[in-house]
Amino acid sequence: MAIKTIEDFELSTQDKESYEKFASFYEQNDKNSNENNHSSTLIKGKIIKINDNSVMIDIGQKIESNMRIDEIKNEAGEVIFKEGDEIDLVMSDVKGRKRVSYKQALKQAKIREVVAKIKDNYKDMIIDVEIINKNKGGYIVKWKEEDVECFMPKQYSAIKLNTKISSKPIKVCIIKVDDNGIIVSRKKYFDVTNQRKKERVEEVLASNTPIKGEVVNITPFGIFVNIGDVEGLVHSSEISHKNFVNPASLYKIGDVVMVKILEYNEEKQKLSLSIKALKDDPWNDIENQLKIGYTIKAVVSSIREYGAFVDAGNDIEGFLHITEISWEKNIKKPNDYLQIGQEIDVEIIELDPSKKRLRVSLKKLSDKPFTQFIKKYKEGQVLSGEVATITDFGAFVRFNNIDGLLHNEDLSWNKQEKCKNILKVGDKVEVKILKIDKDNEKISLSRKAILESPVSIFSKTHKLGDIVSGKIVEIKDFGIFIELDKDIDALIKNEDLMPLKKDELKIGDNVEASIANIDIENNKIRLSVKKLARKKEQDEIKNYNNNEKMTLGDILKDRLK
Repeated sequence: MAIKTIEDFELSTQDKESYEKFASFYEQNDKNSNENNHSSTLIKGKIIKINDNSVMIDIGQKIESNMRIDEIKNEAGEVIFKEGDEIDLVMSDVKGRKRVSYKQALKQAKIREVVAKIKDNYKDMIIDVEIINKNKGGYIVKWKEEDVECFMPKQYSAIKLNTKISSKPIKVCIIKVDDNGIIVSRKKYFDVTNQRKKERVEEVLASNTPIKGEVVNITPFGIFVNIGDVEGLVHSSEISHKNFVNPASLYKIGDVVMVKILEYNEEKQKLSLSIKALKDDPWNDIENQLKIGYTIKAVVSSIREYGAFVDAGNDIEGFLHITEISWEKNIKKPNDYLQIGQEIDVEIIELDPSKKRLRVSLKKLSDKPFTQFIKKYKEGQVLSGEVATITDFGAFVRFNNIDGLLHNEDLSWNKQEKCKNILKVGDKVEVKILKIDKDNEKISLSRKAILESPVSIFSKTHKLGDIVSGKIVEIKDFGIFIELDKDIDALIKNEDLMPLKKDELKIGDNVEASIANIDIENNKIRLSVKKLARKKEQDEIKNYNNNEKMTLGDILKDRLK
């Protein structure tokens, strides 16, 4: 017969066969469970003999049968009967052989007891069961509350094929009872609960009033609340007017809360609830209380990789971005600076009630690193810092939370040296402050300013007027540069080249000149061929004059004689 509805329950041929086996006191779980030719009967039997492993039973009609000794042992392993005792038994006839079971008789008696108790009010009764076995027709389940086994036909199980059976309790609905057993359906449970849920939802939607519910589950995204046979979700965004809340920190299972229904999706059978909808929105009046630039007290409520949320009171939460925690650069972990529950003073830097956005800053309440720096240091001072970054044009040296630029040309007196070739990140370096640009908040540094210049060293062994020579290394419009020593190039201006002709000179030519100027501070030396030529000319005249005077004296001397 086809099955039309669960209410008009009829077992199919296959289900009926499985149920008959179940009703025959679970004989289907025996090693002969696939045999169809057997029947079971409740009888009285008398114990004739008790052996170590078996019990001989007189079942009447001059027939004796054996059963395992375990059948008449209690949980402590003690035999509870003696020879001559009469006991209830279930007798099964399998292929002409009589089998008896005392424990099956106990199970059947328990089933009849439970059936007698619920037979008048079992309709739509929902119970918790646990699957303990399976056969081709369905599942054997244990109703723990009544300590009896029930049968759940496969077609009413709502369990997919090849699903691994779990010991986790499931809810089912009783659909049929008789003295032989109890039949349950998981599908009927879904139908009943869905109908109850629909009726309950319609009821609360019609009332449009706050509803009391119980927290039954807590997740990172919200809490599930039971409002009487109906379970709905209060999303984390609907718990509070704050931007972010941790449901687990606010609620525990069993808490009673007042909620408002937002929406019911009948297709998905999802009920959306709200707690914050029952509270006044604090953002409506926030502009009358707070302004950008105000300093307020707040408590750190949560910490994230990108910053922290702070409780500003009255269900208002502000966001403190990682870049607003400290003037220190490259902060990686906000929890190195903040702790949940810590009270801090912050400055409001953004306030947008329409978007419920409040951004605050902690660092703005302290001096900028540049301000701190110029209070402590002046131009010309020498200090030590750490190389923070290296670029093609130089290196940035860090002093606490601020960087100054050490340009390549200020690294050393050797023009060929570059920061990227000499320094590495983390190196300690001593520098001199060349310039502090307050308008642009920039600091220029020099390392070579604290090193003795090559010209300074040169000046210790040379003076103005000394004659030096070197090879031409560069020819410019305004003159030529000749190399005097390592790291020392001296300039001869065009007007100081005479009597040399510039257009006849080339790089590599050797030039002799006189030292015209030594500028130690700027590491510069200027030479003059013209002065050297004049000096040589003066020396020749001097020598010539000296020779002339000697000759005249000699002549006069001779004449006087």
